[in-house]
Amino acid sequence: MLTKPDYGEARALLLARTQPLDTERVPLDSCAARVLAEDLLAAEDVPSFDRSPYDGYAFRAADTAEASREHPVTLRITEEIAAGKVPTRPVTAGTAAKILTGAPIPEGADAVCMFEKTSFTAESVTLYSPARPGENIVRRGEDVQSGTVLARVGDRIDAGIAGTLAAQGLCFPLVFRRPKVGLISTGDEVREADAPPEAGKIRNTNRHMLAAALQREGFEPLYLGLAGDDIGHIAALIEAGAAACDAVILTGGVSVGDYDLTPAAMEQCGCEMLFRGVELKPGMACAYGLLKGKLVCGLSGNPASSLTNYYMLALPALKRLAGRRDAVPEEITLTLRDDFGKKSPATRVLRGWLDLTDGTAGLRIPADQGNVVLSSAIGCSALAIVPAGSGKLEAGTKLKGFVL
Repeated sequence: MLTKPDYGEARALLLARTQPLDTERVPLDSCAARVLAEDLLAAEDVPSFDRSPYDGYAFRAADTAEASREHPVTLRITEEIAAGKVPTRPVTAGTAAKILTGAPIPEGADAVCMFEKTSFTAESVTLYSPARPGENIVRRGEDVQSGTVLARVGDRIDAGIAGTLAAQGLCFPLVFRRPKVGLISTGDEVREADAPPEAGKIRNTNRHMLAAALQREGFEPLYLGLAGDDIGHIAALIEAGAAACDAVILTGGVSVGDYDLTPAAMEQCGCEMLFRGVELKPGMACAYGLLKGKLVCGLSGNPASSLTNYYMLALPALKRLAGRRDAVPEEITLTLRDDFGKKSPATRVLRGWLDLTDGTAGLRIPADQGNVVLSSAIGCSALAIVPAGSGKLEAGTKLKGFVL
């Protein structure tokens, strides 16, 4: 077991010990935010035929080579082609087909002119300028060509992928199963949020905070219960969670006090301990392990500390479990918009709000970054990493970080 590794080392260890879940096929209507478990290759050209982008007329460009306002060209209309219909006759010299948006281009035609630029009757259309071959024609395969890689294993299905799946007739995509994550709260001082307040007790904020964070990523939280300060009860809930869920997160009891019992409970139920503590502030107190191959994350009872550790360590591992390619967040440079008046002997995480007002990626930080100040996480959209050994930071300082 590692003792207080740096967060990069700890994250790498968790990712190395976590593998994607099994797969399933889901209806296209239920696939939003699911993670593809297969590469998406185009089996068909999209569109599958040359078509018109406008309501107008299809004709031979050569017939309009000499057209002008002074010497217009009039063509005889041979048919009308609506969207969803197919042409019944070719366009020949001196003729045109009335065509509606999305309709197939008839044989012989190689240009389209929109209604607004013509004069027309039921029998003829007059054009006032020359057209180029291919003008105003959406070619077969212009959107997608057969064989094109459209999305890859690990991509999260968004509106574009969903629409592309539909365009290929793929109505039951293969996706990774959603991770089910068990949540356990510990501590004799903790009461459920809807319980009447008692002297010396605190409401269970971590349960709901982490459930919201998990749901945001498409995971399924399952609350397993409140264990209090009882090793046997904590261990029993961990075992129940490992049996019913794909991963387990506990909050509380991971420091070094007399009532910090979570690591002992993890060991009692047979967890392989990976590391205890991490060089990170907030979020230093933690304990991570595996029970029957399933991730068990012991986080601090302090809400902001717990949430920071979740973002930095637990979330990347859970994303890997979900099959996502973006398990490790993309690192960007963030410019502090505010001063930060504390020194950072250990690596520190600053939470705040992404600010793009001047065209650069900035971070506005709340005045209080304390471990128990959960309200400062409201609307939090980015995290910045302050290197260990840093002094006070002035506005304008550039830090590495990532967007949530």
